[in-house]
Amino acid sequence: SALSCPLARRREGSGGGLVAMEDESRIQAAREGFRINWMNMRDASTGTILWEASEWDSGAPEIEASVPRDILSCRQVSRELNFSSVEMMSSLRLIQSVIFNGELLEEWNFHFGFVIPNSTNTWQQTIEAAEEEEMLPAELLSGNVVIETNFLDGDVPIASQRVRIFYV
Repeated sequence: SALSCPLARRREGSGGGLVAMEDESRIQAAREGFRINWMNMRDASTGTILWEASEWDSGAPEIEASVPRDILSCRQVSRELNFSSVEMMSSLRLIQSVIFNGELLEEWNFHFGFVIPNSTNTWQQTIEAAEEEEMLPAELLSGNVVIETNFLDGDVPIASQRVRIFYV
């Protein structure tokens, strides 16, 4: 099933026409044909897997993840994400927002680039931790942090997913 895409909206001023309909059809096909297969997070300095999800509910607007609190002591975390796309994408990127109690704490942008149609790909990103004195304790963060990830092809929203984090 396709990831939900609350950011999707009809583009104004396209003039209607055949080209706009084909464009809308291609965008819808890209949304329906995109899915996350699995994901893991590692301590980037050792490569040790700290958390992984081998099955991903792409249809749920928000899912929950139980992540070891040890991840908060890592200076860098590497996230590996495996995804499939039926459609070609010229400029896949993601915007990841960290939301704490409804307030935006951090936002990161990552660029993947060209996606071959009917392909499965693995994408790894490295995320730097805040300085230790800036970190909030796991007890305060647990259940109150949502990671919102928006996938785009250029500026066109393709998928969105929210993951509520519980530190265990």
